[in-house]
Amino acid sequence: QVQLVESGGGLVQAGGSLRLSCAASGRTFSSYRMGWFRQAPGKEREFVSASRWSAGFTYYGNSVKGRFTISRDNAKNTVYLQMNSLKPEDTAVYYCGAGSTSRAADRASTYDYWGQGTQVTVSS
Repeated sequence: QVQLVESGGGLVQAGGSLRLSCAASGRTFSSYRMGWFRQAPGKEREFVSASRWSAGFTYYGNSVKGRFTISRDNAKNTVYLQMNSLKPEDTAVYYCGAGSTSRAADRASTYDYWGQGTQVTVSS
């Protein structure tokens, strides 16, 4: 059982940076695969990044490679998404997810828990 709360969204200019946070409570944080997804109006939920620290696993969607970085602070039960070189097409609601499996981390259906989402808007 995991409860997730995202924060850190906001309005930024193209080329700017933003850091999202996802605070977790409940089941042992370090044992879960954590991921970030995003969803823009009229579009399906898109994979952004995932991490399973114990396995040294980090993974990024093609559209954000080289710009976004996922990290974790196990002591604080928090996962972060550092977003650099933001583009207008990055505009979306960003969701943090937690899953107990290591398979298909880029599929939303493999995650068991979700946060409420945080809005990121990038102006052109």
